[in-house]
Amino acid sequence: MVDPVRSRERMVREQIEARGVADPAVLDALRSLPRHLFVEEAFACKAYSDGPLPIGEGQTISQPYIVARMSELLEVKPGMTVLEIGTGSGYQAAVLAHMGADVYTVERIRKLFFTARKRFTDMRLFSIKLKLDDGTMGWPEHAPYDRIIVTAGGPEVPEPLIGQLADPGRMVIPVGESRRLQRLVLVEKIDGHITHSDHGGVAFVDLVGQYGW
Repeated sequence: MVDPVRSRERMVREQIEARGVADPAVLDALRSLPRHLFVEEAFACKAYSDGPLPIGEGQTISQPYIVARMSELLEVKPGMTVLEIGTGSGYQAAVLAHMGADVYTVERIRKLFFTARKRFTDMRLFSIKLKLDDGTMGWPEHAPYDRIIVTAGGPEVPEPLIGQLADPGRMVIPVGESRRLQRLVLVEKIDGHITHSDHGGVAFVDLVGQYGW
């Protein structure tokens, strides 16, 4: 396998910075985290390529740029609490933890949940807490959350997640009427008012649950 440190630096320079992501905390996280440890061994050589990769159970680890873009839109600051819906490989949660957040992440697929939990333990990412459940219902026991990120695409913004978002707060979620073809939406809650802004087209795996597909 190629040198992972050089691969990370090249990934950040050519895929992330070149597309306009400039948040220093996001760039540092992607430079620091060993992305190849978040994919199956057979795909480790492609971990820093410009695209998503399969992680089993019909799920994927998102393209590095998408991870960076969503992380930047969240505007995470150290000490914030972040709810992630869709743990998957655990890479997005690790990025947010590296940025200084306390991360609560929910995964509905048992195999991915246990794989991610072991990965976090092995990497000593103790600021990440996991739950095996329907992510569209959120994790109300620890609400409100300063930030919420959803890493799967559904037909609408789940009402429970809006209710668990702090005020002020920001949520990033792929939303669309067509499966696997969505718009990246930034939801902001300020003084009780909810606003939505469109940040371009994306394609995510399905958000499955009571408030998903």
